[in-house]
Amino acid sequence: MPRYALLVEYDGAPFVGWQRQAGSLSVQQVLEDAAAPLNGGQPAATQASGRTDAGVHAEGQVVQIELSAELEPLRLREALNFHTRPHPVSVLAAARAPEGWSARFSCTGRGYRYRILNRRARPALEAGRVWHVQQPLDAAAMHAAAQSLLGRHDFSAFRAAACQAKSALRTLDRLDVARLGDEVVVHTEARSFLHHQVRNMVGTLLQVGLGRRPASWPRRLLDGRDRTLAGQNAPPEGLTFLFARYDTPPDWC
Repeated sequence: MPRYALLVEYDGAPFVGWQRQAGSLSVQQVLEDAAAPLNGGQPAATQASGRTDAGVHAEGQVVQIELSAELEPLRLREALNFHTRPHPVSVLAAARAPEGWSARFSCTGRGYRYRILNRRARPALEAGRVWHVQQPLDAAAMHAAAQSLLGRHDFSAFRAAACQAKSALRTLDRLDVARLGDEVVVHTEARSFLHHQVRNMVGTLLQVGLGRRPASWPRRLLDGRDRTLAGQNAPPEGLTFLFARYDTPPDWC
């Protein structure tokens, strides 16, 4: 069956996450059902570069999809965007997948952004897109603390209790914190992340930004490998999946 690559953005608010779940609406279900008219009336099989949780958004999710029909990528993009309505899922680009390519297993890097709105007034225009924290945050202290987490480590202190990964060893390539006006923005990159790793790191760094913990605290947590001692799991609405990298990227159109 022909395999295609899709570049997808979505608002995670109305979904239980990327992965299809019985009795609940997922991004995967929306895409697979939208492809059914192009696949002999049957939902098409898909796989994403990274699974996102309920409420987490995406600007550059990469999805592979297999169809029974040969289609021009532009036609596929337009057809899927017609059938995904009215759900907040949009196919930005499509391509024929390179030979032997997998959206998940060929991915060499993934990037996320976490946004914290740091002001007294609650969000109106950005509600559902940011974590609203009213107390002043020291973004420079958060950034300094974040740098101690870079490199290859056992990230057990920052994984979800339900994480199914066989190993907690991960290589964190980037964890930057910067203030942009009223926002404190966290950017992070790695080949792969553990379940809830990004949100747990953000929740821990927040304690440093509030002045409740020293900049050395996140590294002590990392070395201690005890999730129960770390900061809270930051809420999902501030998190966005930004991109997936490939050695042989699809030829988008």
